[in-house]
Amino acid sequence: MSTTPRMSTHLLSRRLIARVFAAIALVGGGAALSAIGTLAPVTPAQAAPAWTLDRLMATLAQHKTGRAAFTETRWLAIAAEPVESSGELAFAAPDHLEKNTLSPKPEHLVVDGDMLTVDRNNRKYTLALAHYPEVGAFIESIRATLTGNRYALEQTYKVALAGHGDDWTLTLTPLDSRMRKVVDTITLEGSRGELRSVAIQQAGGDHSLMKLRPLAATAASSTSSATAAKGSASTSG
Repeated sequence: MSTTPRMSTHLLSRRLIARVFAAIALVGGGAALSAIGTLAPVTPAQAAPAWTLDRLMATLAQHKTGRAAFTETRWLAIAAEPVESSGELAFAAPDHLEKNTLSPKPEHLVVDGDMLTVDRNNRKYTLALAHYPEVGAFIESIRATLTGNRYALEQTYKVALAGHGDDWTLTLTPLDSRMRKVVDTITLEGSRGELRSVAIQQAGGDHSLMKLRPLAATAASSTSSATAAKGSASTSG
């Protein structure tokens, strides 16, 4: 009888928390990106409401599914040069999240309900978030962002919004001392409902920057079909 390998809390935190956050946050923004062009133009006669945290969260939460391509650059103390990767992200409300890294090495990360699955180096790790309270709280706080639940978000982070609707910066600072041992700050930048980038500053000095490019509907559909076909083939085999 086979068993799924378990990763230690320390290893999970250091290697996966930042990746989980970027996947969730960026796909949420990618969904908003797909609809930004359909908004009616604002004329001088229209009084624009103040750009507040509540308005930002409501804008990002409008769309319940999304798919986008990403490019990520990580600066690591153990690497002489920046480490670059790319792939695709997907989100489906209320709690399904995916990050599929295609280059330079394949890695598939899925958060589905209370389960986190990581598939890399021909090994699959399945983790119950209930067994990792720090990680569970981290993920739930991001889900709160996508669903516009400001109260839940502020239970985990000090939240600061700067700028205006066309050029805003959202900075998240963990409140819990255990989380601060992993992540110092998370900075999201965007325009209206368009999320342009997510920067993560880790406690040990490592940091990363992820940029988003929305996938066209046809590309997303093709990717979904290919993924489903691969999964079906694996099951059959």
